[in-house]
Amino acid sequence: MNKQLEHLIQLQQIDSKIRAIQRTIEDVPGKITEVESPLQDSQNVLNRIKQQHEAFEKKKREKERALEDINDKINKLKMRTGEIKTNKEYQALLKEIKAVEDARSSIEDDILSAMEDADTLGKQIKTEEQNYRANKEKVETLKKDIENEKSETEKELLKVQGIREKVIEAVDSEVYDQYFMLLEICGGLAVIEVKDEICQGCNMNIPPQLFVELKKNEEIYNCPQCRRIIFYKNSTS
Repeated sequence: MNKQLEHLIQLQQIDSKIRAIQRTIEDVPGKITEVESPLQDSQNVLNRIKQQHEAFEKKKREKERALEDINDKINKLKMRTGEIKTNKEYQALLKEIKAVEDARSSIEDDILSAMEDADTLGKQIKTEEQNYRANKEKVETLKKDIENEKSETEKELLKVQGIREKVIEAVDSEVYDQYFMLLEICGGLAVIEVKDEICQGCNMNIPPQLFVELKKNEEIYNCPQCRRIIFYKNSTS
């Protein structure tokens, strides 16, 4: 096989591997985001429950202040009994006290209900906090694994790039320039095999006479359609 063609085939294999490695490295942020998603979901659930819990606590505080006010009002009403002069006024005062006491009872029920709801949510918060810590620990482990994989992949990339530099040294500059141009415009695939007279890059037929010459692997040929550098693979190449 033509030595320059042989180097180009090797170079294409190396560049394809480099692109695959680079894609793996580029995928790392997405992988981290993916493993962090359950943790964010857990955090959102925890935040929502905490907000609900605070709402009930706030309601309880407001009702407790209202209860203090209404107790003051009842005490003041009861203090007026000494000022009552007629039975009619006394009955009216009792009626007013009764209405305020009913209101107090309703507020006390609201406070009790808010306390129960807050207590239930408090227990849920503890459960969700445990879930969050467990998820966080799991995510940190996964992230560490991903970062370790990235580090190993980057080492592999440096190794392959070193091999590439050595191969480039054996390729004529004009040949390499053509290869590199095709690499850029053909989506990373500049050198491609021809099988059964068909270019595997563009799936178009190669002219019969060109295919005859191509099978010798003595020269560098380009696909007439896609312009990629083409070669024929056989047991002796």
